[in-house]
Amino acid sequence: MQFMATAAFGLEGLVAGELKRMGLLASAVNGGAMFEGSFEDAMRANLYLRTADRVLLVVGTFEARTFEELFEGVAALPWEQYLTRDCRFPVSGNCARSQLMSVSDCQAITKKAIVRRLQEKYHVTWFEESGVTIPISVTLHANQARLTIDTSGQALNRRGYRTWNGEAPLRETLAAALVDLSPWRGNLPLADPFCGTGTLLIEAAFKMSHRAPGLTRTFAMEQFPYLVPGFPRLREAAQAEFDPSLIEGISGSDIDPEAIALAKRHIVQAGLGGRIQVRVADMRDFHPQERYGVCLSNPPYGERLSDRKACETLYRELGRLMAANPGWSLSAISSHPQFERCLGRRADKKRRFYNGRLECEFMTFFAKERPPRRDTPEKASAPD
Repeated sequence: MQFMATAAFGLEGLVAGELKRMGLLASAVNGGAMFEGSFEDAMRANLYLRTADRVLLVVGTFEARTFEELFEGVAALPWEQYLTRDCRFPVSGNCARSQLMSVSDCQAITKKAIVRRLQEKYHVTWFEESGVTIPISVTLHANQARLTIDTSGQALNRRGYRTWNGEAPLRETLAAALVDLSPWRGNLPLADPFCGTGTLLIEAAFKMSHRAPGLTRTFAMEQFPYLVPGFPRLREAAQAEFDPSLIEGISGSDIDPEAIALAKRHIVQAGLGGRIQVRVADMRDFHPQERYGVCLSNPPYGERLSDRKACETLYRELGRLMAANPGWSLSAISSHPQFERCLGRRADKKRRFYNGRLECEFMTFFAKERPPRRDTPEKASAPD
């Protein structure tokens, strides 16, 4: 079967990479990554994907320039393989750059075509829709229709640990992407002096402890009539891989006491109590004891004019702190166009993302002083 793991702009390649590391045949496309596999593979993707939004089963794709073509194309798909005669199948829709641009009409026609197909296959005239819910989506882009079934339910960023949000929350999937794109590989301390409610720190700890992001939540596909017996085994394997004792050297601070209080709650709810150190502190008091490390952060953007000057002053202070700690790299995401100028240095690497509706750049400034390489052990001499 063919599936699509949807993703935000800029994350498609990361999602494809995650799927390939799972051993799946995957390729990045606009809006996500396509992969082939079984329902068990889809369940693994739901459990383990860190940067994807949803996992969709692709029922079919075809060209649709008229409502008649849309109806006939939908009716030709094998819906009886996925929908029982009593299931609920709400239809959502999205249209872009197509001749058919009325989302509500496309949804209604899709629903009608599916009903027609099921009536012919089940030999019934009425559907109660009293059983399990199987969400269907019709997407039209450049006159190509794609019909999918949502296997995830709630979006995959809903890990289950964040029940309170701060002033400017960073989506969990984007936070996981920033962790992956930063220079941090678990071999150095990681600090966030603007940690807010702790999302970046928690996502880094998940990676360090081999914790599947979807470990403690459920997915829509677990209620589908074609439930695969192996699903519980996949959860048990994911639970066995999770080892919080592997977490070390992850810490954060924030000047807002309420944000730190929320961060502590989220850390406990993520099953990481006592593994991540957070405290109330001004960024200017960031004085790491370790000589080498990585600073990964989502500092204030100064979107409001009244806040812009304060943020620019903050960036200058951050630049001075990094200059005073040449063994530390800095990775930061910001929508402020003058971030580099205020910091006093050009970024070594840049990548563009959207944090909500804000277009941002994720910038990495490598440490001026690199950690010494570990000595290569001498080869043992051959016996006489």
